[in-house]
Amino acid sequence: MMLCKLSLKNIKKSIKDYAIYFFTLILGVAIFYVFNALGSQTVMMDVSSSTEELIELMMTMLSGVSVFVSFILGFLIIYASRFLMKRRNKEFGVYLTLGMSKRKISLILFFETLFIGIISLVVGLGIGIILSQLMSLVVANMFEADLTKFAFVFSSSSCIKTIIYFGIMYLFVMIFNTYSVSKCKLIDLLNGAKTSEKIKLKNPILCIIIFIISCLVLGKAYHLVTVEFLTLQEAENILVPIVMGCVSTFFIFWSLSGLLLRIARSMKNFYYKGLNSFTLRQFSSKINTTVFSTTIICLMLFITICLLSACLTMKNSMNANIKELAPADFMFTTNMNMDKYYDSFRTYGYNDNKIKNSHYTVLEMFNIFNYDITRDVKEYVEINTYATPDLTMNHTLGSKLDSVRTSFPFLQYDTKESIIKISDYNKVARLYGNEEYSLKDDEYMIVADFKSMVEIRNMALENGETINLFGHTLKPKYNSCQDGFLEMSSNHINTGIILVSDNVINEDYLVQNHLIGNYNTSDKNEIEEIENNINALAKNPKANDYLLPSGSTRLSIKEATTGLSAMVTFIGLYLGVIFLISSAAVLGLKELSESSDNKQRFRMLRKIGTDEKMINKALFRQIAIFFILPLILALIHSVFGIMFAMKILEVFGNDQLLPSIIMTTIFMVIIYGGYFLITYYCSKNIIKERY
Repeated sequence: MMLCKLSLKNIKKSIKDYAIYFFTLILGVAIFYVFNALGSQTVMMDVSSSTEELIELMMTMLSGVSVFVSFILGFLIIYASRFLMKRRNKEFGVYLTLGMSKRKISLILFFETLFIGIISLVVGLGIGIILSQLMSLVVANMFEADLTKFAFVFSSSSCIKTIIYFGIMYLFVMIFNTYSVSKCKLIDLLNGAKTSEKIKLKNPILCIIIFIISCLVLGKAYHLVTVEFLTLQEAENILVPIVMGCVSTFFIFWSLSGLLLRIARSMKNFYYKGLNSFTLRQFSSKINTTVFSTTIICLMLFITICLLSACLTMKNSMNANIKELAPADFMFTTNMNMDKYYDSFRTYGYNDNKIKNSHYTVLEMFNIFNYDITRDVKEYVEINTYATPDLTMNHTLGSKLDSVRTSFPFLQYDTKESIIKISDYNKVARLYGNEEYSLKDDEYMIVADFKSMVEIRNMALENGETINLFGHTLKPKYNSCQDGFLEMSSNHINTGIILVSDNVINEDYLVQNHLIGNYNTSDKNEIEEIENNINALAKNPKANDYLLPSGSTRLSIKEATTGLSAMVTFIGLYLGVIFLISSAAVLGLKELSESSDNKQRFRMLRKIGTDEKMINKALFRQIAIFFILPLILALIHSVFGIMFAMKILEVFGNDQLLPSIIMTTIFMVIIYGGYFLITYYCSKNIIKERY
């Protein structure tokens, strides 16, 4: 009973000085509950069956991420406990001096961990339950769910899961604390606060050389992930700039640790101004242990910034693309003349009857299946796509082929180009609300919207490369690709379509027929019924011998896009926030420990007449250096990291990058800046003179 009271008294005494530790525990519990309770919140929402499946998939992904998150939080809690144990070395030494056994000290720590765990779980779950209701509104908005049936929901499964995961973490902390106490020696406990790391001034020449080499290596890594991005097609190649970046980051901090104090000392007006010399020596006194931890924190901040920026950009771009890239209600396509040109179709599961019967348009195929789609639509267009082995990318690139092949060896240059009549394309453009074009009989043009392929094709178009098609020699009308597309999607996937005059086309090379249009209703339920009827045609016995048209609809694209963007958003936020909290918490705890160790030094400043304002200013600067130093390099890394991510995600577009960066900045300011302020005020409380 006495040990329990002592434990509670210790907790009460420590809360003020170590608010960061308790704040991190509570925040970790709340975030863990919120993201694991998303599935339970959606139970009360009226969503379609396909949307429900997407939500289930999202929750499966989040459950997997939660395991990874639990490891991060577990290491963070153990790391925090290590610093708290160090803070209390003298206290434990006094206990041992008074005759208390190590077993009883371990029991005190056991009760403290137990009480802290219970308090953080209760408070964290309470906050998490409230936040989860707000998060459910975000989910409902993303999935366009009907909120008329929304009600306050408590997820018992998520609560139990949170308690189990954090219970296991606290168990490991108890084991760690018990082990630490069993290994401690009385002399070390009593003198631990007095020991500090000796300031070792590294050889400045060596530091300069290593700094320059590290910057050059880092520059090469930046070059690889941006300019030479397309050479990183294999996993082992991508690892090269990652390793280069990590190693060079460590040595940049290592070399700076040896240069900063020397540079500052050479600037005597700065070094001896106010308490700058004290602040810089405080920074240097623990520099050897700071280098590695600063490197880890810098890389975690870099991952956080890139992850949040990329995920939010992808989500915003995909949502914005739906209106632009899926402007019609449906697009159905059927392959034609497969027996003439596509023997390889047999390898894709097409039987001989389907290949033999591949001479019907989309409308004709629907009629064969006894389905009259025209009764459900108000407008539609029919267009054809052509292809010939005599026109591949090898031919359209012309004299630029060799230089392009050298830079982009992975492209399939022997793939047949898609060819469309200019009149057919204009039908689609009119329906989509896109620009229409005109061509002479000796001209061709290319429409595309996939940025990388546009850049490649423009090399040939700028050179005026001619093509030979069905006995006609054609010259490009434009010296660059024009923006446009045929296939509806939520992404920019059109790598290039060749448009030619109607008089150039040879109908013998017809390979696909497309039906594109709008339904005669805008009611979502009625549209779902129409599309369910079309999907049900797959059960028709005629499906064994005839090729049922494949299709993409605005509704299916929208639902798939919503599901993917939701998964990307929540997983990105989940990991990003946890990484950000971990980085800031580690820095905060380390600085609190430093402040505790340096109380005697600050007391000496007071004795020689330093006023409280100067002391607080010195403390502020000291903490600011530790928070800003890894952030600066992380921001530099992030510029190139985001460029790399945008190249990978260019299919989604990057028009929404700026809003995403603004949102990421807000997250950084609130969480990272919040931890900085909490660290400063807690440190100020620790070094405050007690009267």
